Amino acid sequence: MALLALALVWAASFTRVWHALEFKSFDLLATVTAPGPSPLPIVVLAIDEPTFQQLGQAWPFPRSMHAQLLERLRADGAAAVGFDVLFSEASREEEDAAFAEAIARFTRQAAPVVLASARERADNANADLWVQVLPLARFAQAGAIAGESMVQPDDDFVVRRAHHHAGSFAARMAALAGGGAPDGTQEYIVYRGPRGTFDTRSYYQALLPGLLPPGFFKGKTVLVGRSALSAVELSHAQADLFNSPFAALGGERLFPGVELQATLIDNQLTGAGLRGVPEGWSLALVGAACALLLAAGRRLHPGAAAALAAALAAGVALLSWALFARGLWLAPLFPMAAVLAVYGAMALAAYAATRRHARLTRAMFAQYVPPTVVERLVAQPHLLRLGGEAREVTLMFTDLEGFTTLSELLSAEQTVELLTLYFNTMTPLIHATGGTVDKFIGDAVMAFWGAPLDDAHHAEHAVRAALAMRQAMEGLAGRLRERGLPPVHMRIGLHTGRVVVGNVGSEQRFSYTAIGDAVNLAARLEGANKAFGTHILMSGSTAERLPPELGLRALDDVIVKGRSEPVRVFTPCDDARVRALSRDALQHFHARQWAEAGASLDALCALLPGDPAATRLAERLEQARRLPATAAWQPAVALDKL
Repeated sequence: MALLALALVWAASFTRVWHALEFKSFDLLATVTAPGPSPLPIVVLAIDEPTFQQLGQAWPFPRSMHAQLLERLRADGAAAVGFDVLFSEASREEEDAAFAEAIARFTRQAAPVVLASARERADNANADLWVQVLPLARFAQAGAIAGESMVQPDDDFVVRRAHHHAGSFAARMAALAGGGAPDGTQEYIVYRGPRGTFDTRSYYQALLPGLLPPGFFKGKTVLVGRSALSAVELSHAQADLFNSPFAALGGERLFPGVELQATLIDNQLTGAGLRGVPEGWSLALVGAACALLLAAGRRLHPGAAAALAAALAAGVALLSWALFARGLWLAPLFPMAAVLAVYGAMALAAYAATRRHARLTRAMFAQYVPPTVVERLVAQPHLLRLGGEAREVTLMFTDLEGFTTLSELLSAEQTVELLTLYFNTMTPLIHATGGTVDKFIGDAVMAFWGAPLDDAHHAEHAVRAALAMRQAMEGLAGRLRERGLPPVHMRIGLHTGRVVVGNVGSEQRFSYTAIGDAVNLAARLEGANKAFGTHILMSGSTAERLPPELGLRALDDVIVKGRSEPVRVFTPCDDARVRALSRDALQHFHARQWAEAGASLDALCALLPGDPAATRLAERLEQARRLPATAAWQPAVALDKL
């Protein structure tokens, strides 16, 4: 499968889309490794928008204007001058004569002036013919030499390849600046920076007196060419503009041809061009990376294998960047795609293991949730987000009061038999309401509603399950009495809150569980039943989500250790009179209306003689009455003090 993946990547490398992506990777590296301004004395005189505005001339400029420019450059002592402009057609005689005379004078004093030449394709019925377009012969007779300024942009019109040859414009200018023959190993261009990186002045600044200091061009190589991006004068002419590689990171999109020629001259004189690495290097890199991935991936966790594949791909990118900065172009796309393709093959090869994991997941959840929920999870696996997620659930903790005493009277086998009977009685009631059994802790049960599947009524379902379990416990207690065993009672704590639900553990052993502060509060409420004399105790967050037909009695406000806000606790109650008196007693107690609270509690105690919750609140009421009016007072009681 890995070999097939590599073959597909190799086939894709011949497509236009692939080439476009490779171009973008080249541009990105060219942008981040651009060395900055050239150390060479190269000046670009740009025929730009300010030049058209200042001179008030339409394109093409009169050649006498170019002659004036040459005179300024000669007077300043420029070392070499090149016009990246085609002068292939004659203009007015006096204009051409003035330019030819300026060329001759500059040539005699400094060096030949280089004028751009070009090649144009002439379509023919039988073949494509290329015609060399040279400057006027009279300019050559005056001492000018022709330099081919044509470049070969890629499909996206960005020039990346150097194409150095002795007759090129850049080679001619480099030779005049003291350089040798073009280096044929420089296959790609090293861009110094975006547009304007070379010392660039507007054409008019050199032409009009007083804008540049005398001697400004002394000993410098001067390039003259068009750099206008939007001038109306160039709208009907072929603008000498190319796409810029620096647009890859949001830089200016267009790059003037004259600055491209300056870049080629710089590369030839400084040796800064790029060489492509031998193809064998790329293949060796692919082989080493894929071999490492295959060898390590079989022993690694899928997540670690993915991380290794990502690290190898990132390593290839960093290697390509480091080589690029040192003058070598290693296209990173093929090695990176090969690594990712091999990883994809590994992932497909692990499909059977994934299926096995799915079967294990199904078996595991069958122990916790109803079969209908398991079937839905298998049919819609996206509903189960393994690894943990935040959810609002209603949690339940149960405990058997008196079980420790009972277990001392039973043998180990009888104890296990009793627990099995108890768990077998309670688990179906939890499942019947859509609950999930988290775990059994000794004689305790931890369950929750609202996960792994969403349940908009999880609080109601949890309370109804608790009521059903309480009723079933009465029957179980009767069976114990028939066997002559002491009775046991079940306490239940309920709380609704946000927890993290998911698979927790190791690869060898894990469980689906809930973690969070809400779990602790539910467990504490289960234990608080003893203080309130109740069997089911729930928090206010659970109570407020219940329908009106589920009657609840408000008992007290408690403060849980680690929390600052009090929690009101409730217990199911069918007696409307008891519910009303309990509510009124709490309201008056919180409002420090001692007489009214006492009256409500007296009436409540008359209905429920010896009720622990009412008795405890009455004791706290007496304590509060004895406090000075200005004393600090907290209506809630700490749960750990109950």
